[in-house]
Amino acid sequence: MEQLGLEGMPRRLYACTPSRLNTWLDCPRRYRMTYLDRPQPSKGLPWAHNSVGAAVHNALAGYWRLPRAERTPQAAGALLVRGWLTDGFRDAEQSRAWRERARIMVEEYAEGLDPEREPAGVERTVAARTEVIAVSGRIDRLDHRGGELAVVDYKTGRRPLGPDDARGSLALALYAVAAARVLRRPCRTVELHHLPTRTVAVWEHTEESLARHLRRAEQTAMECADADESYRGGPAPRRTGGAVEHAPYDAAFPPRTGPLCGWCDFARHCPEGRAAAALKDPWSGLAGEDAAAPVRPE
Repeated sequence: MEQLGLEGMPRRLYACTPSRLNTWLDCPRRYRMTYLDRPQPSKGLPWAHNSVGAAVHNALAGYWRLPRAERTPQAAGALLVRGWLTDGFRDAEQSRAWRERARIMVEEYAEGLDPEREPAGVERTVAARTEVIAVSGRIDRLDHRGGELAVVDYKTGRRPLGPDDARGSLALALYAVAAARVLRRPCRTVELHHLPTRTVAVWEHTEESLARHLRRAEQTAMECADADESYRGGPAPRRTGGAVEHAPYDAAFPPRTGPLCGWCDFARHCPEGRAAAALKDPWSGLAGEDAAAPVRPE
C-alpha cells in the first residue's frame, strides 16, 4: 500500500484475502496480472473443474438455507442439478456425465450431515487485523464443536487430501484466526472435506501454529506491498495484439515456472510459462479425463 505522508511512518494496513496472498506465493507475475494490471489481460478458456467445484459449493450452501425439514440428500442433489454450470466441458455429453457424478457426490455427502445441527455460518465472511494486514475471506462452513468453532472447506479436486494439507493451508489458518476474532470463540480446528473420496482431512492448530501462519501472511503481505508500490511507480503496461509487453518494473513480478504453468489463466501473456508447460485442455482437471495432467491447485 502507499506510504503515509511522513517518512518513517508505518504503511497503512495491507488489505488482502488469503487468495491474494497465495497468488503471490504461487507466481508473482500471475499476481500482477490478476490484481494490478488494468485492464486485466484476457484470460484463457474457463476450466470445467472450476464449474464442478462452484456448482457443488453452491448446492451445499443452498442445502443449509432450506428449512430443516427439507434438508435431505435428494434436495441437495436437486440444488446441484438446478445450479449446474456448463463452462469448460468438452461437449454437452461430458457436461451431463459430470452433472450426474456431481449430483451423486453431493447426495452421498449430504447423507452424512445432520440437518438439525445448524452451522455457525455458511459462506460466512470473516475478517481480522494485525499491525500489518487487514485480511478477510469467506468460509464455506463454520461448525459448532462444543464450545469452539471449526472451519470446514469443501474440496472437489482430483487429488485426495490429508492432514498435512490442512495443517499447511495458509487460508484455513487465517480463516480460523478471523473466525475466532469475529465470533469471539476459540477456533483451532480446520477441516478439508474432500467430496470425491468422502474423506475429511483434519488439523488441530495451536495458538503457536496459528501465530506462525499469521507471521507468514504478514511477511507475504509486505512483499506484496513493496511490489505494488514498484508497479505504481513504473510505466503503464503495453499490449501488442492482445499480449502483454513486459515493462521495466516486471522484475518485481518474476514468473515462477513449472508444470503448473499449463493451468495458468494468463499463459498466453507469459512466454516463460508457455515454454515451461503446454497449456491444458479446459476439461483436463476432471478426474479420469487426462491422467497425465499434473494436479492443479484448488
